[in-house]
Amino acid sequence: MALILNPVPPYDFTLSTFVFSSGDPQIRRAENGCFWQVIRIGQKIALAEVTAEGSAGNPTLKVRLVPDGTLTPGEQDHAGTIISRILNLNDYLTPFYQAVRNDPPMRELTKRLRGLKVPTTPTVFEALVDSIVEQQISLAVARTLEARLTRLFGDSLHIDGQTYYAFPTPEQLESATPDQFRSCGLSAMKGDYIRNAAERIIQGELDLDGLRNIRDSEAIIAELTKLKGVGRWTAELAILRGMHRLDAFPADDLGLRRAIAQRYQIKEKISADEARKIADQWGEWKGLAAYYLLIADQMGI
Repeated sequence: MALILNPVPPYDFTLSTFVFSSGDPQIRRAENGCFWQVIRIGQKIALAEVTAEGSAGNPTLKVRLVPDGTLTPGEQDHAGTIISRILNLNDYLTPFYQAVRNDPPMRELTKRLRGLKVPTTPTVFEALVDSIVEQQISLAVARTLEARLTRLFGDSLHIDGQTYYAFPTPEQLESATPDQFRSCGLSAMKGDYIRNAAERIIQGELDLDGLRNIRDSEAIIAELTKLKGVGRWTAELAILRGMHRLDAFPADDLGLRRAIAQRYQIKEKISADEARKIADQWGEWKGLAAYYLLIADQMGI
């Protein structure tokens, strides 16, 4: 079964899925003009394969769904909504480009990366877990550990001799043992943080989706930092990735600070406070601007 999606232009599919180009092919990856990921549609899972046609100014996406059963028309429509949210196809980038036009380095980046939209994890829980995993380790190592976690605990989908995995639910991680977390390469402490968050969700003490309704990002950060092991950087990263809060700016991220220092030719290293001061000029778009800086760094632009 296939769906047709129409992103709000400008939209560059290759740029927008570049971040997945080094992903695990059994979980989520972009390669040879195709992006694929296992998504949850209610109680069902399906492999979604996305390809693009047209141009950045007139884009069209085709989505091929391979579910673990039969999808109703309503579930197919819901799958399209999920993919649109993951890739943020409805984002209108022009206000961001206008907001940074008086900032020469950022203006140049938006020209080079025109049509780049920041992706969002299917759930806030996934973004929170990933942010915990990534604490104080390199992104490359973190991606490996996240893939191990997904393979060990997530639901599997078998298609044409291949096995694909969906990110685990709170219920699947709440029952994980310290030894299982360690087998993924995670410390007992991080395993405890993840399990604690899962437990609070299951017990109804933490409503991550409900936090989306809070308009003030600072108020959401304040709630998340009440969780065991979640500091400001982890919370900022989680809401940027999981809630699409484009005003969230993880200034404590060393890679981001390095990218800012290099792009703005300030000095070899800058502090989190110095990074925030530079980011203030981007206003409500500072999280999106940070993403452009990081992607440019990864692409060698």
